Amino acid sequence: MATRSRRLRKKLRVDEFQEFGFDINWTFDESVSEEQIDSVVDQFIDEVIEPRHLGFHGGGHREWEGIIATQDIGKCTEDDRAAAIAFWEGQKVSDVVVSELYDIWWS
Repeated sequence: MATRSRRLRKKLRVDEFQEFGFDINWTFDESVSEEQIDSVVDQFIDEVIEPRHLGFHGGGHREWEGIIATQDIGKCTEDDRAAAIAFWEGQKVSDVVVSELYDIWWS
């Protein structure tokens, strides 16, 4: 089997350039106002996403869905998943679903 060049591995996002992330979904309770939703999502970004050098791409109104990955080429960890789950357990939300880690380019 031929060895791929570093440039090709990067282009294909394999080996050291492989990236793992996870999906996340949640639903805010009806009692939560739009201002509170904005505040809680900002808090999630400030307390979980930014300190861990992650990125969150997603959105919603009352029902939210998105993907979490690293800001740079890298792999999210089980600790990152656990931090996201722990944050939403303390909020007025239901139906929190966090996927397993997966290769965000090839899954």
